[in-house]
Amino acid sequence: MLWSVIKIILFVALIAAVTYGAGAIMDTGGSITMQFAGQEVSVTPIQAIVALVVLIFVLWLAQWLFGILIAIFKFFNGDETAISRYFGRNKEERGYKALADGMVALAAGESKEAIDKAAQAERLLQRPQLTNLINAQAAEASGDSKRALKYYKRLLQDDQTRFVGVQGLMKQKLVEGDTDTALALAEKAFALRPTHDDTMSALFDLQTEKSEWKGAQKTIEAKVRAGKLPKDVGRRREAILALADARQMLDAGDIDGGKTAAIAANKLSPDLIPAAVLAAEMYMLDENKRAASSALKKAWSANPHPELAAAFADIVPKEDSASRLKRFTALTRVGADQTETKLLTAELALADEDFPAARRAARELAENEPTVRSLTIMAAIEKGEGAGEKTVRAWLNKALNAPRGPQWVCESCSNIHAGWQPRCENCSTFDSLSWKTPPVGEQTASTAMLGFTAGVLTDDAVKSSTLDIEDAEVIEPTQS
Repeated sequence: MLWSVIKIILFVALIAAVTYGAGAIMDTGGSITMQFAGQEVSVTPIQAIVALVVLIFVLWLAQWLFGILIAIFKFFNGDETAISRYFGRNKEERGYKALADGMVALAAGESKEAIDKAAQAERLLQRPQLTNLINAQAAEASGDSKRALKYYKRLLQDDQTRFVGVQGLMKQKLVEGDTDTALALAEKAFALRPTHDDTMSALFDLQTEKSEWKGAQKTIEAKVRAGKLPKDVGRRREAILALADARQMLDAGDIDGGKTAAIAANKLSPDLIPAAVLAAEMYMLDENKRAASSALKKAWSANPHPELAAAFADIVPKEDSASRLKRFTALTRVGADQTETKLLTAELALADEDFPAARRAARELAENEPTVRSLTIMAAIEKGEGAGEKTVRAWLNKALNAPRGPQWVCESCSNIHAGWQPRCENCSTFDSLSWKTPPVGEQTASTAMLGFTAGVLTDDAVKSSTLDIEDAEVIEPTQS
């Protein structure tokens, strides 16, 4: 649209300049005198200009006629295509000019003009491998999906343009929401060009959307081989895909397949928390406590997490508190200054009824980084030490308005998830969930205490009741 306006303005300006120049020349008056072969000729300026224009036209016509005569001469000397080539050359030049104008119009957003120029080029050039693509793209830009599909299908008929045609059809199907057909087309495009980055990305997105985890693993392997993805990122994504595949197989009742995939996921990425938890569960099916413990310890050393501690507790479910406290030293001695390790230490001390040790571990967190979990632990400590019901309720009431602490949060859209997923449930981004504290006001899911310490709060009145507002204003939790 803008280019058309510019051309109109330039045309009007040119006409105005010519008109002004002609008027100025007429106003000057006088005459131009020329002498040639003893003859003297006088003409006005306007007549001189007209003569010059006629001369230029005659020279152009003479050149054109000379070209035709040369072509006729060659024809009679045995070159049977000389005449057709002469006229075809002019036609080809106009065709390429129309094609170039169409590309410029398409780049400028003038889709209608691009379609017109492409049609002109198609008529003049008769070379569909050049014109079909611009026709398809121009139709796509103008929103004419039916016309775009027609030209993309034509591109499939030529080996040189088949890949572009498949890609164009895939995009059209994605716009229409036909993801099944789009996936089939993406697989075809990948087969034609297995190192094309955009094709691999589109194929991977469709495979993960359809939960085709094995196919997605092959796509990631291809991206790594092609150098389109760093090896460490590729290994992590392979681990996530293997984990998702393991869950799918376990849900379908394939225990052996799920076990193999879960253990493979853990080996590919030992710090992937859900992979370590599932691998530990699979090891425990064979009563392999050592392997289960090793997987959880490695993940804990990289990123302490309550699910790891819960899985570590499940390795020996019926265990006295003293033995559990000793066994958990393998976790609590790692990153002793980290929040999760302190909370775990406090809960273990609670289970052992060592309330002073539990207070030492949790008090600083409750004061400086209060969360639902740390404040609930303080309530359990007060309950265990025999504090009054109102004191315990005060801690619980304070916990109601406290932050929930770290949760599974999408790095792309900040959506909070109740549990880890390969793809964000909100924006569908792959491998975007991180265990971190979400922004204030966006916290939804609570973080409960570990099962082996929750039993400290057994009083129904304490568990189900909260303070009245008046009581909450008067009673403050004990900090000592």
